[in-house]
Amino acid sequence: MQTILYARVSTRDQTLEHQITQAEAAGFNIDEVVADHGVSGVQHKLRERPEGRRLYDKLRAGDVLVLRWLDRLGRNYDDVTDAVRHFIRKGVVIRTIINDMTFDGATTDPVQQAVRDALIAFLAATAQAQAEATKVAQQAGIELAKEKGDRFRGRKPSYDRQTFDMAVSLIGLGHGPSAVAKETGLSRQAVIRIRDNTNDAVAAMERWGL
Repeated sequence: MQTILYARVSTRDQTLEHQITQAEAAGFNIDEVVADHGVSGVQHKLRERPEGRRLYDKLRAGDVLVLRWLDRLGRNYDDVTDAVRHFIRKGVVIRTIINDMTFDGATTDPVQQAVRDALIAFLAATAQAQAEATKVAQQAGIELAKEKGDRFRGRKPSYDRQTFDMAVSLIGLGHGPSAVAKETGLSRQAVIRIRDNTNDAVAAMERWGL
């Protein structure tokens, strides 16, 4: 049995080293790291990525697949839910660094299975919805920046894209501003601004090239 960390590094704000450090800090003993660089979770399914495809061959029953968050598998609802259920059926245990969530096939109780599958579906849907909202807000930010020029970029955000994504995910799970601030290192006020004005936050990052 082995513990494999899968990382998808899709933007310049994300680094493989940071995701490895996060995993180790959370107490995971990683045997191997499998990572895709510069790959969109929206445009490329897990099986279509060079390293993501290897997971289907490498993972065996009893192995642990570690992810920073479920969205590392992708930001397409069908792709993520299909991948998670495929690995679970093989006997693989999936664990997330954020919130230390565990998805496996240990339970045979239909009600518990339904709860597990509902949570997987919710997280996958949240990842896709977040990606779609980000795309719209990015385009709005680009147009605004073109219209007004760099002099009107406003205050530089206190977070990068990765921290923003983490905050949005935790907010989507129902965590309050204080809990999200503690998890991400942001101020409570910054979390509230992200929660209440997500599109504005994305537009600001776009204007600053974050």
